[in-house]
Amino acid sequence: MRAERILGVDPGLEVTGYGLVACEGRHLRSVASGTVVTDPHRALVERLVELHARFTQVLTACAPDIVVLEELYAHYQHPMTAILMGHARGVLALAVVQQGIPLSCYPPTHVKKAVTGNGHATKQQIQRMVAALLKLPQLPEPNDVSDALALALTHAHTLQQPYVPPPRRTRRALSPALQAALAETRS
Repeated sequence: MRAERILGVDPGLEVTGYGLVACEGRHLRSVASGTVVTDPHRALVERLVELHARFTQVLTACAPDIVVLEELYAHYQHPMTAILMGHARGVLALAVVQQGIPLSCYPPTHVKKAVTGNGHATKQQIQRMVAALLKLPQLPEPNDVSDALALALTHAHTLQQPYVPPPRRTRRALSPALQAALAETRS
C-alpha cells in the first residue's frame, strides 16, 4: 500500500512554506519541505505569476495526494496584509486545482490546537512539536516551513478522526418585547 502524501502549504506573497508528509497508518515521516520566495521589488501581478509558476513546479516534484492550505486569517489592524495574503492564497489554490489535486483547508487555531494542544500556541511551540512528531534532527526553519508541516500533520490526524468545524454562532431569537417594538417601527 502506497503512503498518502500530504502537502501542507503556509501561503504568503513574499514567502510560501511547504512541507510534504507521508502517512502510512499512524506512521508519519517528513519527505520534503522548503519555501517559494518571490521578489518583493516586482509588481504584484508579476509576483503572483511567479508564485503560481514556482508552486506548480513544487506540486509536480512532490506529487501529493492532497494539498492542505491554511485558511485566511485577517486582523482588523492589518487589512492590507489580509488582502495580499488573499491574492497569494488564491493563486496557490488555483495551481492545486489546475493539477487536479484535492484541496483541504484548516483555520490557524485548529492547526495549532491539533499539533500542540493549544489553539494560541507560539511559533516556537509549533516548531518544537513538529520536530518531535516527525522525529526531525533539528527544528524546521523558517517558520513558514514548520507551519506548513503542521498543516500536513493536522490533516494526517484528521484522517484518523474527521475534522468537524466548530459551530457558527447564530443570532439569538429576539424577545417578544423586542419583536413587538420592531413591528411598531415597521408599520
